[in-house]
Amino acid sequence: MTIQLTTAARDRMRDFLARSGAAAGVRFGIRRTGCSGFGYTVDLAESVGENDHVFDDDGVRLVVDAKWLPFIDGTEIDYQRQGLNANFVFRNPNATGECGCGESFTVDPAA
Repeated sequence: MTIQLTTAARDRMRDFLARSGAAAGVRFGIRRTGCSGFGYTVDLAESVGENDHVFDDDGVRLVVDAKWLPFIDGTEIDYQRQGLNANFVFRNPNATGECGCGESFTVDPAA
């Protein structure tokens, strides 16, 4: 199981972590939302639970609830700036479709 960060995403997460002080890492996951079913979440992880899997990417700890791993295994997280907008971008090999605005995605329920 892997989650990969681009250099830009890793730098942005390091910035978040440096400002937080006490965070255990960055929590990456999904939630049910949007017109396609799931949306990505990126937050500071206050702690690491017994059901969490921790990925280390060059010193950045990504904390992922094990129940979401089948949906996001192999995802690459990037951070992009376009004009006044900046956001994380996700390249998920498990996504079988996305909504028109790109805010949510679907996965094959049989997977």
